[in-house]
Amino acid sequence: MKHRSALELIWRAGVERVSGHAAVISAIENYSISNPDAIIAVGKAATPMIEAALSFAGYSTNSLLVTKYDHVICHHRVNQERIEEYQNDGTLKVIEAGHPLPDQNSISAGRELTDFVQSLAPHDHLLLLVSGGASALAELLPDEINLDDLQKITSQMLAKGEKIEDINAKRKEISLIKNGRLLAGFRGRKVTVLAISDVEGDSIDVIGSGIGITDKLPVGTERQTHIVASNEIARQASGTKAGMLGFEVCHDSESVYGDVTDAAERILSQISNGNNGIYIFGGEPTVVLPENPGRGGRNQQLALLLSKLIDGNDEIEILVAGTDGSDGPHNAAGGFADGAMFSQCEGAQMALDQANAGTYLEQCDNLFVTGPTGTNVMDLVIAIKDS
Repeated sequence: MKHRSALELIWRAGVERVSGHAAVISAIENYSISNPDAIIAVGKAATPMIEAALSFAGYSTNSLLVTKYDHVICHHRVNQERIEEYQNDGTLKVIEAGHPLPDQNSISAGRELTDFVQSLAPHDHLLLLVSGGASALAELLPDEINLDDLQKITSQMLAKGEKIEDINAKRKEISLIKNGRLLAGFRGRKVTVLAISDVEGDSIDVIGSGIGITDKLPVGTERQTHIVASNEIARQASGTKAGMLGFEVCHDSESVYGDVTDAAERILSQISNGNNGIYIFGGEPTVVLPENPGRGGRNQQLALLLSKLIDGNDEIEILVAGTDGSDGPHNAAGGFADGAMFSQCEGAQMALDQANAGTYLEQCDNLFVTGPTGTNVMDLVIAIKDS
């Protein structure tokens, strides 16, 4: 691919702009947030978010971190020597749990969150840091619903390609901590919520299934809520980087929603009918899975679908990837697509039919692997048209 490195640079510029660490530090400065007495961070970007908060509040601040397995890693050079220190000095408790399917640790995390909130003193200021993934990573269930029930409900909705808003709405119905119920148990002085949005519309009611909603707080409690990073902000940064690299940005929209096949067709239509330059799309498509799906996620499926649509076309190159660095249950963020890939190896159509795009992309050396990025603002599609 001629523009492979440029695609990656543009994608990474967007992701770095919305990193959990940078977003929290910026919010603390811009909104003049006062020093918290306690900190909770929950979600896939929770580690860099709490790194930033602790560097501000002090490393001895009473804190709880809930994140995905293998996501308790440093994302900022200032804290490279600090992470072990504040994990082990007794003031920060860390829980890693399952995503996208909740597991027993998710239930444990839900209980710890509840106990933490309810233990705070009347004068305390709680800083709650929320990012995508919180819905699966922490849960507390009523007696009539168990973990097996929750996993079955989640698996069925994911397999049917349900939108995240619909999945989160179901979670809010059954959860004892979602939809503002977590903070209903707070008896302190003030709550500040900083959220990184991974949903269309950037609503705190939907992010993490509403775990950061403050409307059930006791009357008189001070409250602040700010969305500190979003897909829009990431796309703007990607566009700026594209300009620095000498490309004209021809299109920028948050429009990659709905069925992944339809999304691929809309993306290609926009590019095909436009001028040479950069095309930036954001959002989160859905995939209806076969009975025994293969390896991959929505971004890898979209990359392979796009490669099919541009088969034989040497003018268009594309990178599709989740801003959190993960796409489905495997370790890839997404994949590259160009006019040669669909015919490059055998079995491309079968890979699409079996939702096994990841295996095909790896075979063709077009899998995009980043590891955890420290943020989560849905997906970015970066395309270059150069005829």
